[in-house]
Amino acid sequence: MTDDYAIEGIELSDDRYTVEQGLIRTKFRALDADGDVVLRGKQKMLKLKEQFPFVNADGEDVFEVTAGSMLDVAGDYTLTDSRTGEDVVILDNDYSLLQDTWTIRDADTEAKLAEINSRGALTTMARNTLPFGELIPHKYEITDADGNHVGNIEGQVSLRDRYEVTVDDASDVPTEPVVAAAMVIDAIQDH
Repeated sequence: MTDDYAIEGIELSDDRYTVEQGLIRTKFRALDADGDVVLRGKQKMLKLKEQFPFVNADGEDVFEVTAGSMLDVAGDYTLTDSRTGEDVVILDNDYSLLQDTWTIRDADTEAKLAEINSRGALTTMARNTLPFGELIPHKYEITDADGNHVGNIEGQVSLRDRYEVTVDDASDVPTEPVVAAAMVIDAIQDH
């Protein structure tokens, strides 16, 4: 199933990635277990719709995530393969003060492939309401379409956002969209 969501120009086969946000602007990079950069993304500035183009380690365009509408804090983001022009998945955000839920859906059928949920209502509420709440690290659980545990996104306290994306069992979940979602979640929810 995950081959149906392969993105040309990138292969994410590890089960753990470190995602770091840049210090100056909304730029991100994903590192594999060996510390090698495998993916870079950045938010395009001064656009009506939020756009996040991603490149592989060689600087080649691999995919782009685009908001469905302007200032889309809660809504749909489409992940499009840059080489084929095909929409791969939709990242659907259901934002609330107590629970952040991101559903990864098939771009054609809108079937649910995976879900990323914030863990701990008090932590989520503190991130969203307290002064400097954005300094509290993200913590999410990744589940498959049936609600079975697949992995975690664990934030770390540091000068710039840094977190580990761990995929324990990705047999039914496409890894590239999960890693991209981790980067997009951080960018969107830190606004």
